[in-house]
Amino acid sequence: MKKIGILYHPKLPAAIEMARELADEVRKLEDSAWVFSAWEEEEARAHMEGSNLAICIGGDGTILRVARAAAPWGVPILGINMGKLGFLAEVSPKEVHEKLHFFVAGGGWLDERAMLEATWQNDEGHHQVVALNDVVVVRGGHARVVYIRTLVDGSPLTTYKADGLIVATATGSTGYSLASGGPIVYPQAKDIVLNPISPHLTLPYSLIVPSTATVDLQLLSESGGILSVDGQKDFALNDGDKIVVRQSPYVAKFLRAQPPNYFYSSLLQRLAVANQLELVATFPPTGEKR
Repeated sequence: MKKIGILYHPKLPAAIEMARELADEVRKLEDSAWVFSAWEEEEARAHMEGSNLAICIGGDGTILRVARAAAPWGVPILGINMGKLGFLAEVSPKEVHEKLHFFVAGGGWLDERAMLEATWQNDEGHHQVVALNDVVVVRGGHARVVYIRTLVDGSPLTTYKADGLIVATATGSTGYSLASGGPIVYPQAKDIVLNPISPHLTLPYSLIVPSTATVDLQLLSESGGILSVDGQKDFALNDGDKIVVRQSPYVAKFLRAQPPNYFYSSLLQRLAVANQLELVATFPPTGEKR
């Protein structure tokens, strides 16, 4: 008997209903199923132990949460796209019912994605987080640049003067980093992208460092700053705080049916969809600007 986790976006009624339907279908296959909100990340992580598959119902943001919860246990994820772009999802809501038995029975291949680990120490103690997309150090509530002293493998690189610095994985290269002018990196690559946000009179270029690199960051800002994990978990930083970012020992595993080179053929299509969504958001069908 296999143990299947079904995690859903708790604010999407269609996702909640689909979670119930899939749980019933899994049980009809004589496997066990547990159902949980993807947004309860810590609790979901505890349920992952011993699971053979995590089915995630939501958009890319929901999949990011499930990936962080599943990574310590090495549980593969099947993403069902209920969002807009679906860079990480594998099937649509219409496809999942016809393909569920295929995936539960062990069909498909594993797409392994590198993750990041960030550690830092402050008055509240020692902190350690993992990220699938990126770790971002940004200014706090004041509209002024921050200085981020940066070393790679102990060697000084530069002190960025910018709104912030993105440290991204290949998976995260199509997210915030891309919006900030960074490169698109093949998703199975292990390299790490350093990309400044609105740099001012400082090193303005993105830099790709190897997977073995250790990136040391020190925030230099009297007004403090924020460390953001995948754009979902934020931690306050004080002037002088040091953060160490390196590749995580964990990887995110995604169950796929599409061929490995599908990324290339779908990239332009997905970026075109993103552009259309931005146009609709800016100029709604009524013709009234947002």
